[in-house]
Amino acid sequence: MNNYSEKFEKMRVAGKLAAECLDMITDHIKPGITTNKIDNLCYEFIRDNGGYSAPLYYRGFEKSLCTSLNHVICHGIPSDRELEENDILNIDVTTIVDGYHGDTSRMFTVGEISIKAKNLIDATYNSLMNATKILKPGIKLGDIGYEIQSYVEAKGFSVVRDFCGHGISNIFHEPPNVLHYGKKNTGNELQPGMTFTIEPMINSGKYDAKVLKDGWTAVTKDKSLSAQFEHTVGITENGYEIFTESVKGYKKPPYNK
Repeated sequence: MNNYSEKFEKMRVAGKLAAECLDMITDHIKPGITTNKIDNLCYEFIRDNGGYSAPLYYRGFEKSLCTSLNHVICHGIPSDRELEENDILNIDVTTIVDGYHGDTSRMFTVGEISIKAKNLIDATYNSLMNATKILKPGIKLGDIGYEIQSYVEAKGFSVVRDFCGHGISNIFHEPPNVLHYGKKNTGNELQPGMTFTIEPMINSGKYDAKVLKDGWTAVTKDKSLSAQFEHTVGITENGYEIFTESVKGYKKPPYNK
């Protein structure tokens, strides 16, 4: 038994519930549903399955998850806005079970979307998985950022600089910061037992962001589309574990319903 096995066991439980919540909401993503309704359905699902929604009342946030539409980068607040054809949407869920967190997000599409939007979503997902596949003790945090940045910039997209992944366990946000851009062989070295999120936010235009007057909603300055995927991961003795993989095998849109 290693000294982090109990932590990993709890992270598996919280991560599985977060992933199951996104699996559950997938069939509801269609024109006409409001982001408030999505918030309510996910809140009830998490509650009914023995968890708590970490964003609820976190630093004054009044909803149980984030819904980021189109040019919203992250921290979009659920509202009466109805989903419409051509929308792209990120749903970001964080559960707490037995004191530990599971943090994950996926992109969803509403009806037919543009080729550019599809390419952006695919590149964002692939950049996350490229960065995840290199994880093991001894690599540096900068290697993660390099994998993401080099991949998406070659596709003509840009990496948001203002937000990053983060350490997570029985605390929602803790060190280290996990930047989604960077240089190889820079930053802290990964150690067995570390748990953190990787959550690249990728824009179809420039990377510049601004936060709206509500103090939460971050949008692209040039109003270009933005996409994000997120997993919570742990570093093992010789590799990694993803705690938030879809139980139904959902990866990226279109999801096989």
